[in-house]
Amino acid sequence: MLANTDRKILRVLATTEALAKLNADSSIPARTLGQVKAASRRDIDELVGEGAVHQGVAVLTHALEHDLQDVLERIAVDPNACIVVLDQVTDPHNVGAILRSAAAFGAAAVVAPDRHAPDESGVMAKSASGALDKIPYVKSGNLVRALELVKEYQFWLVGLDAEAPQQLSGIKLDGRIALVLGAEGEGLRRLVRETCDHVACLPMAGDMESLNVSNATAVALYERARQLSPSGKIKR
Repeated sequence: MLANTDRKILRVLATTEALAKLNADSSIPARTLGQVKAASRRDIDELVGEGAVHQGVAVLTHALEHDLQDVLERIAVDPNACIVVLDQVTDPHNVGAILRSAAAFGAAAVVAPDRHAPDESGVMAKSASGALDKIPYVKSGNLVRALELVKEYQFWLVGLDAEAPQQLSGIKLDGRIALVLGAEGEGLRRLVRETCDHVACLPMAGDMESLNVSNATAVALYERARQLSPSGKIKR
């Protein structure tokens, strides 16, 4: 977060030990380090609230704002671009974990609706382990319209649904792919599901009907990575 030049940092508090680590981090701009104020762990505990887990640093910052069309324009020339779209996934822990997996597997963005999706927060940032500042978390007013815009940029939309007859491994995931996942229990809403080009399930053994949405996202992203060779071609 401190190394992200797109962030507007308002205030930073750090313990003596944490400040020493920050000063040794060459990725953080000097002007940002100049804003850091030394504080005791107790001071930070009182600031972030009882029970909040921190590592000796507290940052007050504006949330990042991303425009979907701007994101799509930036990746318009990438023949294997991938984005993740979330349909009413409301738990910030899950969204943070999804951002982490998306960054790890090279996805370009995570898209969610304005309503029934969490805003950027400390909980999300912690679950994302830095990914919130590595790839865009994009909020969109109307998810179906957002999906239609994604289609205009030559993406194939692949929805995950536990009831789908086809497994994800049976779909070719080369090219420009948007993986669309719904909330646990409810799954994809009807219009979102109908907007997808393909709907697939993950193979499940035993009595479990589904995975946690963040785990399902990681599995889906891994399947896409498995199909792609280092050169970006499908393994035959």
